Amino acid sequence: MSNHEEAFENAITVKKRPKKPSALSAASTFAWRALLRIRYVPEQLFDVTVFPIIFLLMFTYLFGGAISGSTGEYLDFVLPGILVMTVAMITMYTGLDLNKDIEKGVFDRFRSLPIWRPAVLVGALSVDAVRYLIASTIMITLGYILGFRPEAGFGGVVLGVALLLFFSFSLSWIWTMLGIIVRTEKALMAMSMMILFPLTFLSSVFVDPTTMPNWLQKFVDINPITFVVDAVRGLIHGTDAIGDIMMVIYISIGLILVFGTLTMYFFKNKE
Repeated sequence: MSNHEEAFENAITVKKRPKKPSALSAASTFAWRALLRIRYVPEQLFDVTVFPIIFLLMFTYLFGGAISGSTGEYLDFVLPGILVMTVAMITMYTGLDLNKDIEKGVFDRFRSLPIWRPAVLVGALSVDAVRYLIASTIMITLGYILGFRPEAGFGGVVLGVALLLFFSFSLSWIWTMLGIIVRTEKALMAMSMMILFPLTFLSSVFVDPTTMPNWLQKFVDINPITFVVDAVRGLIHGTDAIGDIMMVIYISIGLILVFGTLTMYFFKNKE
């Protein structure tokens, strides 16, 4: 028997099993997998690079003068709102990527591995937080170039972005759950748009709700996106927004508890 044959026989007959990876190690591996996917398919970053730029330029210079009388004044108002809208919109891609894995059969392979089950989802969601941070950085950098000046300074911007990332992470669990349940990627995209478009446009993203009809104000005032926009806007400009901030924290924790639990249930029982 040659040395190569002996080495091969020893490899396949070894009785000692590899040590089970820790939860952190497993989650990190799946996070790295998601990063590699971005590396080899960089077009995935289109939504976090070009999309924020187009929205900010379009709304600032098309509607700024008509709404506020000055594009500079409107930029200070609308940038936090478009920041929230942009990041909220791209949270759907977590569910879309998971749905693709299910359709290709990769999902079943992951579930058969002897690892911490939530690692598949936690790893992907962690990388999505990086995508949200990239979108936020691009948006704020462009805002500074155009003349945006946060009254609370850089510290206020950091706190506003941190709160937005926390909310976006919690919102992603909704699309992750739907990504497991819904059969096709197109159906999931349609469902997410049906939910996100009314929530983002019927909010305080673009205009002050006090200018709206009373019947519409009632919906806008209880819209979760409105709470997030007002909280982020308050942190960035240094206004009193403690009530909105606490409401966003409560909403985010509730989303994680409810949809995180449902996601894990469907994840374990997916046929």
